[in-house]
Amino acid sequence: MHFKLIVAFVEDSKTDAIMHAARQAGATGCTVINNARGEGIEESKTFFGLTLATQRDVLLLLVEQHLSRHILEHIGEVGEFDKKPGTGIAVLIDVEDAVGIVHQAQELADIVEENL
Repeated sequence: MHFKLIVAFVEDSKTDAIMHAARQAGATGCTVINNARGEGIEESKTFFGLTLATQRDVLLLLVEQHLSRHILEHIGEVGEFDKKPGTGIAVLIDVEDAVGIVHQAQELADIVEENL
């Protein structure tokens, strides 16, 4: 079984909705890193030296390769990444190897067989 890693940078207000969408699309889990910061094309605005920017979360999803594109597209739709600038981005990265996922692999084997 081969895996891919989805890394999504999202507004913290959308984290729960995106995690739910990922699970609906076939993801078996998610790791959330809170309080990330970043900038897009335009610099963040400041007010008396305080940055006025929304808080970001980083979501890490280790997913089975056959489900990865569907999950990526689904979280992009729910997060409105292409509709509203600055709402978030997600990237898909190849995973060469992983340990500690035996229980997920067993569950995913049945799901992947159904989809193929």
